[in-house]
Amino acid sequence: MGQTLLLLLLTLPSLMAAVALAGDPPFSCGQASSSYAFCDAALPVAQRAADLVSRLTAAEKVAQLGDEAAGVPRLGVPGYKWWNEALHGLATSGKGLHFDGAVRSATSFPQVCLTAAAFDDDLWFRIGQAIGREARALYNLGQAEGLTMWSPNVNIYRDPRWGRGQETPGEDPTTASRYAVAFVRGMQGNSTSLLQASACCKHATAYDLEDWNGVARYNFDAKVTAQDLEDTFNPPFRSCVVDGKASCVMCAYTGINGVPACANADLLTKTVRGDWGLDGYTASDCDAVAIMRDAQRYAQSPEDAVALALKAGLDIDCGTYMQQHAAAAIQQGKITEEDIDKALKNLFAIRMRLGHFDGDPRTNMYGGLGAADICTAEHRSLALDAAQDGIVLLKNDAGILPLDRAAVASTAVIGPNANNPGALIANYFGPPCESTTPLKGIQGYVKDARFLAGCSSTACDVATTDQAAALASTSDYVFLFMGLGQRQESEGRDRTSLLLPGKQQSLITAVADAAQRPVILVLLSGGPVDVTFAQTNPKIGAILWAGYPGQAGGLAIARVLFGDHNPSGRLPVTWYPEEFTNVPMTDMRMRADPANGYPGRSYRFYQGKTVYKFGYGLSYS
Repeated sequence: MGQTLLLLLLTLPSLMAAVALAGDPPFSCGQASSSYAFCDAALPVAQRAADLVSRLTAAEKVAQLGDEAAGVPRLGVPGYKWWNEALHGLATSGKGLHFDGAVRSATSFPQVCLTAAAFDDDLWFRIGQAIGREARALYNLGQAEGLTMWSPNVNIYRDPRWGRGQETPGEDPTTASRYAVAFVRGMQGNSTSLLQASACCKHATAYDLEDWNGVARYNFDAKVTAQDLEDTFNPPFRSCVVDGKASCVMCAYTGINGVPACANADLLTKTVRGDWGLDGYTASDCDAVAIMRDAQRYAQSPEDAVALALKAGLDIDCGTYMQQHAAAAIQQGKITEEDIDKALKNLFAIRMRLGHFDGDPRTNMYGGLGAADICTAEHRSLALDAAQDGIVLLKNDAGILPLDRAAVASTAVIGPNANNPGALIANYFGPPCESTTPLKGIQGYVKDARFLAGCSSTACDVATTDQAAALASTSDYVFLFMGLGQRQESEGRDRTSLLLPGKQQSLITAVADAAQRPVILVLLSGGPVDVTFAQTNPKIGAILWAGYPGQAGGLAIARVLFGDHNPSGRLPVTWYPEEFTNVPMTDMRMRADPANGYPGRSYRFYQGKTVYKFGYGLSYS
């Protein structure tokens, strides 16, 4: 055993260095290695995967346990990068997708919270399908070292302060479940034998806190009732696997009733693989295995953490922790090679279902996809449809909207989100095909459109209020593009307030007071905002919520403002008043407890005042 460990330590660096050649997609079973049983496409995938695993040394096996899996040159197996992101378009957040070759961009759809507001299963399917096609096309061009996409995020948007709520379909388990099924089916394709791309539903389960009051996602132990798990937190993941046939489930950092999700055999083995029948692999959130020891203190040693994860049913670690410590865990008798074999069979089976062991993938049913299939006119049109179908009209006093472009002589376009392309694409993004800001969209309708940011950023610590008011007073109509950004809500960052940041509210009020007629307020945000002041102010004639609307966001907003599209979006989350911030984020109970002053959560259980209810939205008709 000592010799095996030494061999692993000596060979792992060279194994990890294996990379695909630029310009050609990485694949196995070329002419030189096609005689192996694992290359025989006529055999069942499980048999092929088992054959490949049986040929690996202990060192080669351990080198497969991280998101950057090493190649096995002697068998003609290239390295593979499991971590790729495609939340609302191909993203650079992972390690395997590259935009430095023939393709320099991909379609950037709206953030999920906005497409969810359309409540349109077909739209969600088509978005997943488009992203999957672009992923496969990028792979065929040699610009992708993996086709396993760690998307979608189908956690329940339990608390309005959650920084990653923007990534999810909202607070309703049924809507989230439908979204999961549609998106996954679209991304993975219709073939039962060959995946277009592999989708991964994350993060199982009960994960919806980043960093609140000193409690971080890395050390939070969520106390969740069996009832809430069954009817709120787990349904999207169950639907994802059972109905969507997702090929991956990712476990969260979260501890659930004392057990980290990625060390929870009841979750990963009994429920996900057993009860739901996952035909695929399980992945950890990044560094979740290390966190079991380093932050959660659940494992006493690195080797214990590896053993807990593998024996619970985890197949791959996003990170290098299992690659670094699995050999020692074997040496110490905490795991066996058979424990690793079980995981590797699941992993290689997915790569085989992606066609990576059938020779050159450019000869399979997806082999014809290439540069012409990325940023297509169809996908650009779909990005526009998704944005305009999700926009929610929250207020329209006296029918100020839609505007007649012929009757608008001049406009003031004010706000930090009015001409900032970054405000459109949220997080987990890649380079978009194009970008139309709200200012640019409005300029397509009104020649005299005058712009002032009003704030240097959405934080709005300093506001040019007097200048904004002066501009408003000399303009026919005034548009205010305010709201949030990734510095207020994002991964690792929860909000502490539901109000608009900094001096935004005072700027809006001053501009409304100075304007010739009621102003139009457009909010760009992922999460809910308490805009009670704007609701009740007659000088604010209309309010729209546009989420983070993607590459076509500015055009979509302009089309709604000027009546070329009738708004039909409905809020996928409850908009709570600021007083809701008194409720601890760490209280996971969904159901209200009036006797103890607990209001509950989501439209299903919340007993309290709202700014806007779940499902609210106006239209012009």
